[in-house]
Amino acid sequence: MNEGKPTKAKWWSRPRSSEDATDGDFELERPRPAHTTGNGGDVADGSGGTDGGDFELERPAPIRVADEGDYELDRPVTETDVHTDADPHGGARADSGGVDGGDGDDGLTVAPVGERSKPLHDPDPYSTPPYGKPGPWAPAPPVQHPAAATPAHGTVAAGFPAPGATAVPPQAPPPGAMPDPALADAPPPAPPVTPAQGPTAAAGPHPAVGPPEAPAPIGPGGDSPGGTDPWGRYDPWAASAAAAPLQQNGAGAPTREQRRKRAGKVIVGGALLIALVSGGIGGALGTYLERNGGVGTVELPQAGKEAAERAPGSVAGIAARALPSVVTLHVSGSDAAGTGTGFVLDDRGHILTNNHVVEPAGSGGGITVTFNSGDTAEATVVGRDSGYDLAVVKVKGVSGLSPLPLGNSDNVRVGDPVVAIGAPFDLAGTVTSGIISAKERPITAGGEEGGGSDVSYVDALQTDAPINPGNSGGPLLDARGRAIGINSAIRSADGGGADSDGGQAGSIGLGFAIPINQGRRVAEELINTGKATHPVIGITLDMNYSGDGARVGAKGSDGGPAVTTGGPGAKAGIEPGDVITAVDGRRVHSGEELIVATRAHRPGDRLELTLERDGKETSVSLVLGSSGD
Repeated sequence: MNEGKPTKAKWWSRPRSSEDATDGDFELERPRPAHTTGNGGDVADGSGGTDGGDFELERPAPIRVADEGDYELDRPVTETDVHTDADPHGGARADSGGVDGGDGDDGLTVAPVGERSKPLHDPDPYSTPPYGKPGPWAPAPPVQHPAAATPAHGTVAAGFPAPGATAVPPQAPPPGAMPDPALADAPPPAPPVTPAQGPTAAAGPHPAVGPPEAPAPIGPGGDSPGGTDPWGRYDPWAASAAAAPLQQNGAGAPTREQRRKRAGKVIVGGALLIALVSGGIGGALGTYLERNGGVGTVELPQAGKEAAERAPGSVAGIAARALPSVVTLHVSGSDAAGTGTGFVLDDRGHILTNNHVVEPAGSGGGITVTFNSGDTAEATVVGRDSGYDLAVVKVKGVSGLSPLPLGNSDNVRVGDPVVAIGAPFDLAGTVTSGIISAKERPITAGGEEGGGSDVSYVDALQTDAPINPGNSGGPLLDARGRAIGINSAIRSADGGGADSDGGQAGSIGLGFAIPINQGRRVAEELINTGKATHPVIGITLDMNYSGDGARVGAKGSDGGPAVTTGGPGAKAGIEPGDVITAVDGRRVHSGEELIVATRAHRPGDRLELTLERDGKETSVSLVLGSSGD
């Protein structure tokens, strides 16, 4: 609803020539004065005349958007724009719609508006702003809506004469005429403009049209006179008086430096915000992981499957080759029972072990042999010797045995790596490793029976490979997997000497093994004859002597002479009271060491003895006899 107000042209509408279209600016049709014929009574015909009745204002034409061309706004009509065509009678003839005088020569005619200025630019085929459609690079100037309605520029509102034209007073409707419905909402007409008094005003029927009034001065701040109407002279196509470009909200656009500073602040602020959020998230996640021990299911890394073969000289390689030849012995007797270890000597079923392992079986006990494969077999004692602490048993009805290769204990050196295999505390197939700690270590074991008949004298190999109760009789292997000793005794931490591991004392890194050279000789004798022979010198020793060396006693154990008549010692010239200090150049410090050094040889071996007599040192040579002689 326009409430009778003229439609205001949009700022982006293209002005068009008034001759071509009705869009854009328009003028209201002026009232036509009554025109009479020459005799003053007839009304003029339709050509330019009026009927003297009511009239209605011309309605605004619909706005039509043009398609091309840039134009300037209509400028105020000047004197040069008003053209009159004088007729022969001195009257003026107006364009269609003009008013004729009473006699045809005194009517007031308004000349048509002059030609418009030529467009400033050629038609724009791309509709580029500001006269085309709005674009992103040409923001629209601020458009505000003032409180008071302002007519569009170039449009003459009702009640205001066009520049350069004499105002025509409005004609009151005749009495009794019905009002025009189209004027119901129109504002009341403005009062008529009083023409200027003077000679110029009374000069003929065609008053002179003077120059248009000068526009009112603009008040302070760009306002109209009085500073009350900032929109009275607003021209959206005029260059802005402001130095800075305008944004859509009318504020000045920031400079490049201001934009740079603003961008820097935004970047710094964003970085701080990201750091703060990241820190918070990281802290929360760390707390959760610390309290809950991780996220999801735990999967630990693991190596893949590898080949089962090992280097031949490694502990695993040695154990793999030796374990099939090692057995576990379970011995039971009338008074005792025990567990020990042994190893296969040949494919006929002979197994070498310690004497103290099979001793509980006695004459009526039993021995069960368990192989590494888990198979078991019953075994019988072939022969045993308490002096060497060795025994041989034999299994029957077993085939496919793997004899353990034998090494040479004379080739062993201190520091050589060794591997011990046994069944400590009945844990069959236990493998331990160490080195040779010492050689020719004289030890004695046993002696539980009265008279010392069960005492064993061993010229042992010392090792730090762990040996525990149950390892007795097991092999001590070199780096090639060959047996170089038979594990027999350990040194316990509760004092005492080296004992057989039949007790429950544990290893403290002091283990002793019978050299395989001695064990091989004794095993051959036990297998072949059922008993072992002991090399002898034919003398009786004083075991209570506390000096350095082994002293020959004054008399024998049976009351006879201390040096056996016709024995090896008597033949070498040994006398009672002599102190033997070395055997084959090796020092001996006690009677036990002399026995051990002697039993390390075979009967028939020649020995060189160093002895002291009456403060003088002398040497003798003899050939060892046999205890069976």
